[in-house]
Amino acid sequence: MSAEAADREAATSSRPCTPPQTCWFEFLLEESLLEKHLRKPCPDPAPVQLIVQFLEQASKPSVNEQNQVQPPPDNKRNRILKLLALKVAAHLKWDLDILEKSLSVPVLNMLLNELLCVSKVPPGTKHVDMDLATLPPTTAMAILLYNRWAIRTIVQSSFPVKQAKPGPPQLSVMNQMQQEKELTENILKVLKEQASDSILVLEAALKLNKDLYVHTMRTLDLLAMEPGMVNGETESSTAGLKIKTEEMQCQVCYDLGAAYFQQGSTNSAAYENAREKFFRTKELIAEIGSLSLHCTIDEKRLAGYCQACDVLVPSSDITSQQLTPYSQVHICLRSGNYKEVIKIFIEDNSTFRLPVQFRQSVQRELFQKAQQGNVCLGLEDLQYVFMISSHELFITLLKDEERKLLVDQMRKRSPRVNLCIKPVTSFYDIPASASVNIGQLEHQLILSVDPWRIRQILIELHGMTSERQFWTVSNKWEVPSVYSGVILGIKDSLTRDLVYILMAKGLHCSTVKDFSHAKQLFAACLELVTEFSPKLRQVTLNEMLLLDIYTHEAGTGQSGERPPSDLISRVRGYLEMRLPDIPLRQVIAEECVAFMLNWKENEYLTLQVPAFLLQSNPYVKLGQLLAATIKELPGPKESRRTAKDLWEVVVQICSVSSQHKRGNDGRVSLIKQRESTLGIMYRSELLSFIKKLREPLVLTIILSLFVKLHNVREDIVNDITAEHISIWPSSIPNLQSVDFEAVAITVKELVRYAGSINPNNHSWLVIQADIYFATNQYSAALHYYLQAGAVCSDFFNKAVPPDVYTDQVIKRMIKCCSLLNCHTQVAILCQFLREIDYKTAFKSLQEQNSHDAMDSYYDYIWDVTILEYLTYLHHKRGETDKRQIAIKAIGQTELNASNPEEVLQLAAQRRKKKFLQAMAKLYF
Repeated sequence: MSAEAADREAATSSRPCTPPQTCWFEFLLEESLLEKHLRKPCPDPAPVQLIVQFLEQASKPSVNEQNQVQPPPDNKRNRILKLLALKVAAHLKWDLDILEKSLSVPVLNMLLNELLCVSKVPPGTKHVDMDLATLPPTTAMAILLYNRWAIRTIVQSSFPVKQAKPGPPQLSVMNQMQQEKELTENILKVLKEQASDSILVLEAALKLNKDLYVHTMRTLDLLAMEPGMVNGETESSTAGLKIKTEEMQCQVCYDLGAAYFQQGSTNSAAYENAREKFFRTKELIAEIGSLSLHCTIDEKRLAGYCQACDVLVPSSDITSQQLTPYSQVHICLRSGNYKEVIKIFIEDNSTFRLPVQFRQSVQRELFQKAQQGNVCLGLEDLQYVFMISSHELFITLLKDEERKLLVDQMRKRSPRVNLCIKPVTSFYDIPASASVNIGQLEHQLILSVDPWRIRQILIELHGMTSERQFWTVSNKWEVPSVYSGVILGIKDSLTRDLVYILMAKGLHCSTVKDFSHAKQLFAACLELVTEFSPKLRQVTLNEMLLLDIYTHEAGTGQSGERPPSDLISRVRGYLEMRLPDIPLRQVIAEECVAFMLNWKENEYLTLQVPAFLLQSNPYVKLGQLLAATIKELPGPKESRRTAKDLWEVVVQICSVSSQHKRGNDGRVSLIKQRESTLGIMYRSELLSFIKKLREPLVLTIILSLFVKLHNVREDIVNDITAEHISIWPSSIPNLQSVDFEAVAITVKELVRYAGSINPNNHSWLVIQADIYFATNQYSAALHYYLQAGAVCSDFFNKAVPPDVYTDQVIKRMIKCCSLLNCHTQVAILCQFLREIDYKTAFKSLQEQNSHDAMDSYYDYIWDVTILEYLTYLHHKRGETDKRQIAIKAIGQTELNASNPEEVLQLAAQRRKKKFLQAMAKLYF
């Protein structure tokens, strides 16, 4: 060791090992002592704390000279901080169990996105579109890590979580918690939207037959030093920590199994997939051994999953089916074989393999079935029926309707049977069942959607303890803040818990489209609050209105059946409601206005809506402008004043606040800021509202407005066309105020949504084609131009209307073919123009590098001049065979210039049809 190196070593060793707590991350950052810190037996701060702090520091917003908040700068310090966070995760070997346990969803999302970035995953590219087999090993592994985390997070979010008892309220802490909660919800929403793609990515990973590699601290250092080198090949294609194929597949199978199992609650077929994945996981664990360094599976949890799958999807192979007593009881309960259940319990009395808690849960389940009258109705012996139905418990448990049904059935069997009928009991009079363990009751409370059972459980719980607030049992019970303030103000704790839980479960059932249970829950809530709170009564009625809208739109409304008149009247009543101090959810007004537009109640929105609503409710204002614009469409352009008002409203929504800043060189530059708050709503809110609309004319008007707004920017080369586009102004006074990037994104979103509503609307298909044309995606553009023609001509068996295949559309199709080097197609399309473009046709035929079949297309040419030019061209080139094909095409009698005009037109139409059908087969 040189003297200079020895001096450096001595200086380093003499430094304090533990830096001051306030600047430890700066110490690690500046002194590059991260690895030394992580090698300590019990490093303080812990590795996961380092990740949080590094990413928090890297994501801190900056403040400019005018004290305005700016996004985090992309400078060297922040890049190093992100790299350090990745290195800590690499030190933890990217163990998702450790990372998920200690990091919040937003932090882990940021960390894995940084991993995707350094692993050279192209931003904006869907992972499902990437071929894992052809990617560098570290890139493929980064994609797998992200998508494994995505579905694990979705599964974890579906579990009921018991909320911690809140401490003394602190405003700053509460604000921070609320922000993190909102951010987590937004991330979860995106992950759930992409869940099907994530599952496809992981399924594709199971087909890989090569080992993968994940970044280590060393490979991350190499990437930082050599940013230009290809990922995964800094040294070789096997740089990084090796993950064997079996280990990767084992982890992926387990995570996929959990995802499928979670989906089983709404799709029973998913349990089959879950069973397959879990049992494959067990096989892989047996192959690689349970002590694998890079594959950590909770085998007890896996065994529980497998047992549950055995119950839910019993194997057809009887020899492989080792049913436990649990499984036997569940199968018997599902099949209604209660005699076998009793037999199993009698046999278990000698072994006591089934715990008391399980016996109690089965007893409660049978108790619920007894309440519903299902045991009673199955009795065959009339003497047993008489004995049971005469019992006080029977009279108390069964509802009035169920007792009447049973009596009617018994009378049909024997007219001598006469059962007493007790008047129906009220909601408050139903007795609670016997007390059981609080935890079990809370579990039942979380799962139940029966309002009567929910009340019984709460009575039992409140009888056991008066210190608990049972509306906090599950963090999945979410009630909008505008409601919760009123509900939590109820003095009686039992009533408060009951109202909150009924409302939360009703809202959840409505969200997941379980409308029947939602209706029961809201009805029970309405009965409860009517007696003491007019405010909560109106809140419940509003939610029941929204539920009825959802029920109609998801049911008979999809087939075009108009809603009942009373529902339309209730919607109007809600919009006109002026009751003071009633908490209102904006989504109800949004859905009501969308409902009126979808069912063409334009007359009401235009003329009858109260003036105060236009000022107070932005959705009503927007609906009124849309309805009035539609009403003015048939009139002259001068009378379309409302279209200009609607244009100005949307322009304002799509505007951004901006400021000027003088740089060091003295130049003044424009800095775009966040969305302007001057509009009646944000662009995201407008887009959300539009996606509730289904009426074609309303969607066409909105699409044409955004297309026109897209076209007015100065740097547009290729305009997008749209129906009714002429009703909008042709310019904007202040172009710099409009966020045209957001407008372009919105146009694409709207066209995609409109296509999901009606994939056969030719106007929307042409807009989609124009978008692809403007972004140089010529093959996709041709696909949609051809599709637009096909849907309005019975797949070209009829002539395409001239307002669909305008000269502009044909010219764009010509350009697409030209840029795809399909030059014969260009010449044929030149005939479709109102005036044949001979110059372009002749020039294209002169090209010798055509990618189409050339002479096989000659039968589609009906213009003799073009055919004669082809004959001359092939003669000049000495192409005898092709010349003969052209001569043969000219010689067809139906192309003779002496023929009547209708014969020539028929010949042209026949060739147009065959050519367009051939093109469709090529591009569809």
